[in-house]
Amino acid sequence: MRGPDHRRRSRGEGPAAVVVGLDNITGLQTARILADRGVQVYGVAADRRHFGARTNACVDVVESRLSGTALIDTLRHLARRLGPEPAVLVPCTDGAVWSLSLHRDQLLDRYRLPLSDHDGVDLLMDKVRFADHARMHGLAAPRTEVLRSRADAEKAAEVLSWPAVVKPPVKAEDWLAHTTAKGIRVSGPEQLLEVYDRVAGWAPVLLAQEWVEGPEDGLFSCNAYFDATGTPLVTFVARKLRQWPPQVGTSASGEECRNDEVLEETLRVFGSVGFHGLAYLEMKRDSGTGAMAIIEPNVGRPTGRSAIAEGGGVELVYTAYCDAAGLPLPTERTQRYVGTTWLDLRRDVQAAVVGIRRGELTPREWLSSLRGPRTHAIWSARDPRPFVTDLAHVVGAAVRRGT
Repeated sequence: MRGPDHRRRSRGEGPAAVVVGLDNITGLQTARILADRGVQVYGVAADRRHFGARTNACVDVVESRLSGTALIDTLRHLARRLGPEPAVLVPCTDGAVWSLSLHRDQLLDRYRLPLSDHDGVDLLMDKVRFADHARMHGLAAPRTEVLRSRADAEKAAEVLSWPAVVKPPVKAEDWLAHTTAKGIRVSGPEQLLEVYDRVAGWAPVLLAQEWVEGPEDGLFSCNAYFDATGTPLVTFVARKLRQWPPQVGTSASGEECRNDEVLEETLRVFGSVGFHGLAYLEMKRDSGTGAMAIIEPNVGRPTGRSAIAEGGGVELVYTAYCDAAGLPLPTERTQRYVGTTWLDLRRDVQAAVVGIRRGELTPREWLSSLRGPRTHAIWSARDPRPFVTDLAHVVGAAVRRGT
C-alpha cells in the first residue's frame, strides 16, 4: 500500500519507528505503512515465528515480551542501535500501550511517544472506569455490570437484559492465553453464572454488558489521531462487513462509509478528555431501536482495520508518526469516501463460509462485498511471507486435527 510519490521520503530521512507488537495484523500493517513512506522500521515481537514477524518491512525484528519491565529493558537496549535522534514508538497491542504509558519516564530520553498522560490512558482503556465515565457524562453505552466476585455475577444475573456479553476490562495476557475472542456471549442468567465460573481466573475483574442486537455490518468505527492540544488531525469512518469468530471476534472485512453520528461521538468522547494520540471508537446500531451504542474505545495504537484509512487515501498512521517526529504533516488527511474495502482474506473466507451455511449470506453477496479499491490485512505481493506463513500454520493445524 504505497502512498503517492510526492508523500514518500527517502529511507532513513526522519527518525526510526519502533513497532511494538509486530506479531499481529495491526503491527504488520503498521510496519508496512511506515516502511512504504520511507521510515526505517524496527519491530518488537513476542514470537519471531509469527507470520507478522516474517515481514520484509522491518530493518530488524527483536523478540521480547510486549508488556512490563521486560519490554522497557528491550527498548532501552534497542535504543543504542537507533542513532542519536529519538525514535517514534508505535505500540500495537493494549498491553504495550499500557506498559509504555506507565513507564514512559524511563524511555522519553530516547523515544517519542504520542500519548496522553497515564490517567487519561487508564480512563479510556479500563472498561470499568470507562463504564462509570460513560454513565456520568451521558454517553451512549449499554448497561454494564462489574464482576469482581461471584456475588457480583449473581447480582448482574438478576438485573441485566438478555443476551449479554462477558468480557475483560483489558485483553491482557492471561485472557489471550485462553481465547482470542473479545468476549463471550451469554443468553441468560444461568449461562452468565456458568461462564463466570469458567473464566473468572482469566482476568482479575470481568464485565457483563447488555448485548446490542443487530448484524455484524451494523458495527461502525472511527479511527482518529489527536495532537497534543486534543485537536483531531485526521479521522476515518468505516464499518465491519464480517468478523471472525462470528459475533464476538475481530474484523475479517470492512468498508469505509459515511456516518456522521459515529464521527461526532468519537470527537465528543476523546475531545472531552483532551486526548492525545491514536484513538478508535466502535459503535453498533441497535436493530430494534435504531439507536447507536458505544461498544468500546481503543487508545494509543492503530487497530486491525485502521489500514483501511491509508487504503482510502487518508494518512492516519503516517500523520501520527509525523506529528510525533516533528515533521511536516501529510496533506492527505480528509476522508473522501472512495469506497475502499479492507480484507483479511483467510479469515473472511472462514466467516463467509459460516454465513453461507447459516443462510445469512449468499456467494454472490460475498463476492459483491469485495468490489472496489481494496486493502489487504496480510496479503502483499511485495511482502508475501506473512500470508504464506499464516496459511501454512492454519493448514498444518487443520491436518493435525483431521479437519
